[in-house]
Amino acid sequence: MHTALVMLGGLALLAVCLACGHLSGHFAAAALIFIPLWLAAAGLNLWIGVSRVGYTLREELPIFLLIFTMPSVIAVLVWWRSN
Repeated sequence: MHTALVMLGGLALLAVCLACGHLSGHFAAAALIFIPLWLAAAGLNLWIGVSRVGYTLREELPIFLLIFTMPSVIAVLVWWRSN
């Protein structure tokens, strides 16, 4: 359940980035700006899972990849379709 909520948070962050990009006239760039922001947030989630919750890096890494990849792929598709 936590993984789904974190991915929904990523989609919400993408929506905020795209809204800001729409208002500033840089819609395509906003989709690409989202990716490093989301990498940092997903990395923070990984770090918390390993250092505080007690998961091993081996257990947490596939979850990190899933959490990072799904919203990032959507951002790349939005960027690709807007160019």
